[in-house]
Amino acid sequence: GSFQLGADCSSVNKLRDSILEPLCFPEQPADGTSAPSPQGPGSELLVCLFCPESVPLLQKDLLLKHLLLEHKLVIADVKLIADLPKYMLYWRGRFLEQPVTDFCSVIKTNSTGPVEKQEDYFLLCDVLPEDRILRERLQQKRLEEVLEQQQAERDDSSFHHVCMFCSDEFTGNRSSLLNHMAREHSFSIGLPDNIVYCKQFLETLQNKLDNLQCLYCEKTFRDKTTLKDHMRKKAHRRINASNHEYDRFYVINYLELGKTWEEVQSEDDRELVDDEDDDWSDWQAHPVSAVCLFCDHQSETMDQIYTHMKEAHGFDLHKLRTELNLRFYQQVKLVNFIRRQIHQSRCYGCQEKFESREDTVRHIVADGHVMKLPDVSTWNQPQYYFPTYENDALLCTLSDSDEDEGGQVNHSEDVPVIAEDISNLRALKQTSVLNQLRRSNRKR
Repeated sequence: GSFQLGADCSSVNKLRDSILEPLCFPEQPADGTSAPSPQGPGSELLVCLFCPESVPLLQKDLLLKHLLLEHKLVIADVKLIADLPKYMLYWRGRFLEQPVTDFCSVIKTNSTGPVEKQEDYFLLCDVLPEDRILRERLQQKRLEEVLEQQQAERDDSSFHHVCMFCSDEFTGNRSSLLNHMAREHSFSIGLPDNIVYCKQFLETLQNKLDNLQCLYCEKTFRDKTTLKDHMRKKAHRRINASNHEYDRFYVINYLELGKTWEEVQSEDDRELVDDEDDDWSDWQAHPVSAVCLFCDHQSETMDQIYTHMKEAHGFDLHKLRTELNLRFYQQVKLVNFIRRQIHQSRCYGCQEKFESREDTVRHIVADGHVMKLPDVSTWNQPQYYFPTYENDALLCTLSDSDEDEGGQVNHSEDVPVIAEDISNLRALKQTSVLNQLRRSNRKR
C-alpha cells in the first residue's frame, strides 16, 4: 500500500534528527550506564539489507539509522523481534530476489510539494503476512531454545556458587542456593523453575554488589559495609523490577510475542479479580509525576507542575491555551512539538540549533523565547499527535474542555470527535448492558 504524509520531512537534516523509537523519561537518576536489551549481550553482527555495512548487535541503532538515511527504509517494532540478526539476513535474501516495493508499504514525504522534492520511504512491518510469520517463527525458536536451556539447568548437578551475602558454598542443584538466599537473607529473585541463564543472572547481581551498587535503588556507596547496612535497613534486599536488564533471565518474558512478563502477569491477575465487588470507594490514583518542559523537575499534581513552569521558566500554558484558543488535541501537539525541539537541542521559537539541551534552555530564557511560538502551521501537524516521550504524564494534565469562557463549544478546528454521553454516569453504570449480562450470569 502507499501512504502519504502531509508533513514536510524531505530534507536530510530533518531525517538526522529523526527519533527511531519512543523516548522515555528515566524512572531513576541516570548513572551513565545503559541496560542491555532483553535479548542479552551478544557479539553477533547485524548486516544491512542492501549493502555490506554491518555493526555489532549492541549497536543496532547505528544500522537502523543507516537504513533510514541511506536506503530510506524503516523496520517497525524492532524491539519485538526475537532474533534480529536472523531477521535481517532473511530479508536481505528476499530483497535480492524481489524488489523492496513487493514487501514494504511506501510512505511519500512532502506529498503536497513539488514532484522533485517528494521522496519515497519504505516501511517493513508485520502487516505483511510473510513478515508476521517470520517474527512468530523466530519467537517460537527462541522460546524452544530457552526451554531447552532451562531444562538443562534443572538437570545440572555440577552447579557451584558462593552465596552473595555470606561465605556459604553450594554445589549440586541451583535451587539450594536460591532457597538459602530467600530463607536466610530474605533475598528472593523468584522460584528456581521460573529462571533461566541462572549463572549469568547471579554473576550480574554479584558484579553490581562488587561495584558497591544497591540491587534495588541502584545507588552506589563508598564501601561494602555502608552498602550492606543500607540494603538491610531500607529492606532493599531485592531486585529492581523496572530494570529490564533482568528480563532475559525469566522464562515468562519469552512466552508471547511482544509481551513483557509484567503484561502477561497483569492479564493473569485480571482473571483472578472477584467481579462480585463493584465498590471502588477505596481506590486511590497514583501520583502524576509530570516532568517540566524545560528541566528535570517533577510534580505530582497538575497545579504544581503548571506553577513551576510559570515561576521558574516564565512559561504559562494556561495563557497560551486562552490566547490561541487551543483545543485539547492542539495542546497535545504543542507539548509534543516543544518536547521534541528541546530534545533535539533546538529553540522552538527561532529554530536555532545548540550543542546541548542545557544551552538550548539557557538561550530560550535569556532571549525571551519562552512564550514565543512559531507559526501555528509549524507545530499543528499530525506527527505531533504522537508523544515524544511515551510516558509523558504532562499530557494527562492538559485540559480536555473545548468550551470557551462563555460556555460555548468552539468548533474552530474541524476534527470529528465522537464524545461519550456522561451526563448521568451512575445511571449508565446501573443500566449498562455489561452489568445486565453479569447479573444474568450470576443467576445461572
